[in-house]
Amino acid sequence: MIDWLLARWRGKPVLIDDAQWQDAEYPLVFLDRLTADERQRLRELATAFIAAKEWSAAGGLQLTPAIQLSIALQACLPILNLGLDWYDGWVGIVVYPGDFVIPRQIVDESGVVHEFDDQVLGEAWEGGPVLLSWFDNLNEIGDVSLVIHEFAHKLDMRNGETDGMPPLHANMSANDWISAFAPAYEDFCRRVDAGEETTIDPYGAEHPAEFFAVASEVFFEAPDLLHDAYPAVYAQLCLFYRQKPL
Repeated sequence: MIDWLLARWRGKPVLIDDAQWQDAEYPLVFLDRLTADERQRLRELATAFIAAKEWSAAGGLQLTPAIQLSIALQACLPILNLGLDWYDGWVGIVVYPGDFVIPRQIVDESGVVHEFDDQVLGEAWEGGPVLLSWFDNLNEIGDVSLVIHEFAHKLDMRNGETDGMPPLHANMSANDWISAFAPAYEDFCRRVDAGEETTIDPYGAEHPAEFFAVASEVFFEAPDLLHDAYPAVYAQLCLFYRQKPL
């Protein structure tokens, strides 16, 4: 890892051999949908992403090239046809060994401050770093891509408030976006509140921004599930990400 980081810091090309790419890609089965050209472009984008960001480890984790490659591939999949400048304005990526705790404060209606520790898998800070948990075995966290999830939040933040609507392209309509997402979110919350089994992570019912992030996960990992559940949302994400994973 030392040689890898020194090469990046000195501005030299970071050389990644095919075996390293294959080892990083193998657990990410959703990358199998990419064409050979798309996979090569993703590798190039991930290489540039690794060099552009400042990486650090916390909680005693040893940050290895394998970890960086896996995170970079997942982070760059959403921007494959958008470009690396969609991740401008911040530089830090902090990786933890497993889930981690963030101290929180909330003020109730009476003005009383409550402090508590929030155990999380990841968090994206506006203008700041992305915090990520790392698990050597992805099965430990089930059917979620916390990397895609947190980087979807970063895209959402590009136009200010994290509200579930990222900056839309010129060929997209805010009315069309709202017409797709608002009823889908309302239906999803109703189903979660009723205790129904959902194919999409129930965490998406927490807030419209979480619904966008969770929908983005499913869009890339299991697009058929999103298309079947909320076809209008799938169509809007096709326009936004400029990809058609089905």
